[in-house]
Amino acid sequence: MHCSVPVPVLETIQVLERAGFKAYIVGGSLRDLVLGRDPKDWDVTTDAKPDAIQKIFPDSVYENTFGTVGVKVPRFLASTPAEYQHDIIEITTFRTESDYQDGRHPEKVDFVSSVEEDLARRDFTINAMAGRITATTENTVVEIIDPFGGQTDIEKKIIRAVGNPEQRFSEDGLRLMRAVRLAIELSSPSQSMPDWSIEPATFTALKKLADTLPRVAFERIRDEFSRIIVSARPSDGVTLLQEVGLLQYVIPELTEGIGVTQNLHHIYTVWEHNLRALATCPSKKLDVRLAALLHDVGKPRTKRGEGYRSTFYNHDHVGARMTRKILERLRYSKKVVDHAAMLVDNHLFYYNVGEVTEASVRRLIKRVGLENMDDLMAVRIGDRLGSGVPKAKPYKLRHLEYMIDKVSQDATSVKMLKIDGSVLMTELHLAPGPKIGALLECLLAEVIDDPGLNVRQLLLDRARQLMDNDLVVLRNLAKERIDRERESEDRAIRGRHRVV
Repeated sequence: MHCSVPVPVLETIQVLERAGFKAYIVGGSLRDLVLGRDPKDWDVTTDAKPDAIQKIFPDSVYENTFGTVGVKVPRFLASTPAEYQHDIIEITTFRTESDYQDGRHPEKVDFVSSVEEDLARRDFTINAMAGRITATTENTVVEIIDPFGGQTDIEKKIIRAVGNPEQRFSEDGLRLMRAVRLAIELSSPSQSMPDWSIEPATFTALKKLADTLPRVAFERIRDEFSRIIVSARPSDGVTLLQEVGLLQYVIPELTEGIGVTQNLHHIYTVWEHNLRALATCPSKKLDVRLAALLHDVGKPRTKRGEGYRSTFYNHDHVGARMTRKILERLRYSKKVVDHAAMLVDNHLFYYNVGEVTEASVRRLIKRVGLENMDDLMAVRIGDRLGSGVPKAKPYKLRHLEYMIDKVSQDATSVKMLKIDGSVLMTELHLAPGPKIGALLECLLAEVIDDPGLNVRQLLLDRARQLMDNDLVVLRNLAKERIDRERESEDRAIRGRHRVV
C-alpha cells in the first residue's frame, strides 16, 4: 500500500529499527490510512520493552503499566492546540492481556515478541492490523500484516470483533460503546442510512452484554458518547445505542419519550422528535447538540391529557433540570452542563412579528446572553425541523435576528450601563457591598424597558431615589419586574398556541 506518513512518524519508526527492533504503525492510525483518511493520532507498536524505548527516546513519558510510552515529537498534527509545542506518538510494546477483573483493565500484561500475538488482543478486526514500512519514497510503501481480515471488513464496511466477540466485550466494556461509535463515525454522511454495520455475531454479543456497561467509568462512556454526538450522523448513533440496549445505561431519560405522542404542533413522538432535532441542528458544537437532543426530555414527565389537546406545561424548565442531572452524571464539565441546560431552559422563547417588543428581545438577550443567541437559534431550528415543518428559519426567526442585531448595542447587562459600581460609591457615598449590585440590577431592569434611560445623569438620579431601600427590597424590585415581564411572555406563548 502506498500512502503518506508524516516525517515524525517515519523517523520514530526508523530510530527503533536502527536500534535493532521491529516497529509498525498500528490501530486506528493504520485503519484510517487504509480508508484514505488522515489519522487524528498515530500509534506505533514494537518489540522493544518500555525501558529500551525510554533510552532510545529520552524525551518521553511512561506513566502506566501497559507498556505504552509517549514520545514527544515536533508538532505535525493540524488539530494540536497552538499552546502545545509537541505532539505525542504512543509506542506500545507487543503484549498480551488477561484477567480482566473490572471489565475494563487487565490485571496481567505479558510482553511478547510477535506482532501477531499483539494484534490478537485488540478489539475489532479493522483495528487489528499492523503496517510495516518497507520503503520511504514520496509515497511511503507500507506492508499490511492482517491476520484477522481487517482489510476485507473495511471493504465490506463491517465492524467485527477479533476472535470471540463475547470475550472481547467481557475484557473491556468500553468496547460496547466503541462498536457503535465506529459504525457511526465511519459511515458516510451523504447516505440516507449508515453504510457501516456491526457483524451479526458481534451485534448479538453486544446486545447480550449491554448490561455490563455500568462497570465502565462514566468519564469513558461520556467520551465515546460525545464522539457519537459530534459525528456526521449523531441521531443514527443514538438510535443504534437504543437498538443494542446501551442507551438505558447512558441516558435512560431519553427512552421515556418512546411512544409518547404529542399535540397538534407535532407529527412525531417525543422520542422521534428529539432524534430529528439532533439530526437537523445546524451547530457542530457538542453542548448545543446535547441541548438539541435533550430539549424536550422533560415532556413525558409533564404530559397531561392525550391527543391533539395534550399539554406539556413547564417541560422546558423540567427538561433543563433533567439535562443538568444527566450531564453531571456523565461527568461533563460545568461549562458544558451550564450551557446545555440554559439552552434547554430557554428554547421555548416566544417571538411573533408585531407582537413582541424590542424590550422583550432585550430581556431575552439578558437572560441568555448575546454571545449565546446563535446557539439558542440553532436549537430552535433543530426543534422546528424536528417537528416536520418545511422551513428551518421562517420569516419571524429571520426578523428576530434582525431585531437582535438592532438592539445589540442596547444595555442588556450591568456592564453596558453608563455607570458602574465605582461611580455609585463615589457619587452617592455608598460603601462597597451587595447593595451596589442590587442597585445596578434595578437600573438595568428599567433600561431594558427604555434604553433612553441609559444616560449617566438619569441613572444617578434614579439610583438616588432607590438607595434608601434595603437590600431585600432592591432585589425584589428587580426580580418582580423581570418576573412580571417573563410571565407576560409565557402567557403570550400559551395564548398563541393554546398549549405548549
